[in-house]
Amino acid sequence: MGMVAITYKVMPDSDVEDVSAEEISEQIKSLNDDVYNVQLCEIKPLAFGLKFIQVHVVMNDGSGLSDIFEENMRVIRGTGEIEVLSMGLL
Repeated sequence: MGMVAITYKVMPDSDVEDVSAEEISEQIKSLNDDVYNVQLCEIKPLAFGLKFIQVHVVMNDGSGLSDIFEENMRVIRGTGEIEVLSMGLL
């Protein structure tokens, strides 16, 4: 089975108070396990003081694994929109 590298853009939810991109980033890093290798979480400026988190993760190329990882990110308090920026086989 091959490996796949995915880059996500994760936006903090503006409707949730007292949540920062840094807190969300730390919780995403904690999703690192035997299946998901969270290699990098970068906080990047967007516009007008808004920030987003760029997440680089490597996982097995298995059916539904990326959907499970996205769902794990969605349950983190303060996580808003999640977008796949790039995906490729290694």
